[in-house]
Amino acid sequence: MSRYWSEVVHTLTPYVPGEQPKIADLTKLNTNENPYGPSPLALAAIQAEVSDNLKLYPDPNAERLKQAIADYHGVSTPQVFVGNGSDEVLAHVFLALLKHDRPILFPDITYSFYPVYCGLYGIAHETIALSDAFEIRTEDYRRPNGGIIFPNPNAPTGRLLPLQSIEALLNEHPDSVVVVDEAYIDFGGDSAVPLVARYPNLLVVQTLSKSRSLAGLRVGFAIGHPDLIQALTRVKDSFNSYPLDRMAIAGATAAMADREHFERTRQAVIRSRDELSAAMTQHGFEVIPSTANFIFARHPQHDAAALQKQLRERRIIVRHFALPRIDQYLRITVGTDAQCGLLVEALREILGD
Repeated sequence: MSRYWSEVVHTLTPYVPGEQPKIADLTKLNTNENPYGPSPLALAAIQAEVSDNLKLYPDPNAERLKQAIADYHGVSTPQVFVGNGSDEVLAHVFLALLKHDRPILFPDITYSFYPVYCGLYGIAHETIALSDAFEIRTEDYRRPNGGIIFPNPNAPTGRLLPLQSIEALLNEHPDSVVVVDEAYIDFGGDSAVPLVARYPNLLVVQTLSKSRSLAGLRVGFAIGHPDLIQALTRVKDSFNSYPLDRMAIAGATAAMADREHFERTRQAVIRSRDELSAAMTQHGFEVIPSTANFIFARHPQHDAAALQKQLRERRIIVRHFALPRIDQYLRITVGTDAQCGLLVEALREILGD
């Protein structure tokens, strides 16, 4: 550690992203990327933007993209905020909406960036234990707080909290912002966006990285009451007034408009997920019900870290979290049918089935 670091840097424990190895012929099932390519309309829009116009700054408000998001979700543009991936959007959320005198609440098993943001911004937090079945129990959140945040479906478990439970949280905490992080919602759940019209304390965050196959473009957004969006914009414009470049705005706008490609590819992932869950169950795995583009599973007779290592030896990588309560689980991204087939065959060989 350097003596030139600020005090806050010494105290940070940074988020560790999924591995991006440079291995040939790899079956990569560890970072929840979509196995299907982006919309051809999005690719064409990105290519068209590569021109002499790159000498000019992009639209600082990304109005075209905001309009496309608003049109898709049936809201107005003042209810939409955009940023470089949902991680940047969330970073602004923590500073603009969750930094209060009381601790914020989120599950004990959840997206591991949340405590990182708390450390970065000096935000007190309390973790609320999931049930033994890894479910969020809204009654456990009945305590004073400076805000509530959770993914839905949750990560890494894949479990979905129904809208009526989200609505109960909103009603019970009218003075707190409730942030629903919907990175995986398009793979089987109902979005909370329709609730925004009735609850000014609700903010819904989504990304184009998963269901629209644009992880490499880095585009995320939030939908909420204009008062919440204004707070995010004030933070954004105090940090980086040009967050999205011209290619990101063009590609994301086209991707939001291409509903046919979106529907076809997300349904393919849903079908493969259900088939993979069934196949792994047949081989003795306990699979948590998932509405995401990944599954969370353990085998009662086999150590998860050992399974991960044996899969890697066969050029298949999956995610393992060496954390309390979940250290015997593997998080496995849903790939193509061919990739899922390779995984199941490798597991059959490892298990001796």
